[in-house]
Amino acid sequence: MNIVQIDNWHDYQRDGEQFLQTALGAYGKKKKTFSSDTLYNLTCMAIEKLIMAFLMKNGDLADNHTMGDLLSSLQRHLDLQPELVEKMLFLDTFQEICDLESYQVRIPGEDDILKILATGEEVHQQLRPYLGA
Repeated sequence: MNIVQIDNWHDYQRDGEQFLQTALGAYGKKKKTFSSDTLYNLTCMAIEKLIMAFLMKNGDLADNHTMGDLLSSLQRHLDLQPELVEKMLFLDTFQEICDLESYQVRIPGEDDILKILATGEEVHQQLRPYLGA
């Protein structure tokens, strides 16, 4: 099969890496302007951008942009460890914003933030060999 890359996938990689570094740096410096929900959203945007970069490089797109949908799309290309699958699905437990009838948001606690940031780093490490440094 001849894979046709989707243009600008490098932009998605760059943005994802910048979002992740911003979240990790803000948490490490305990910046009060970055609330736990902001750190959650930055990390999830980083994960989304990194997965989209991988998919676009491989001529594919996600069916949707929840973590579960991104995960399903990623699994079409890679065999992921069950632990990483579980961690990514955990990220979807904080927001249900696709349907106005069942809209709900849960603010992550300190322990949650540590897991969320670690998941962002793990996704980045998983995809780095395929995207390049």
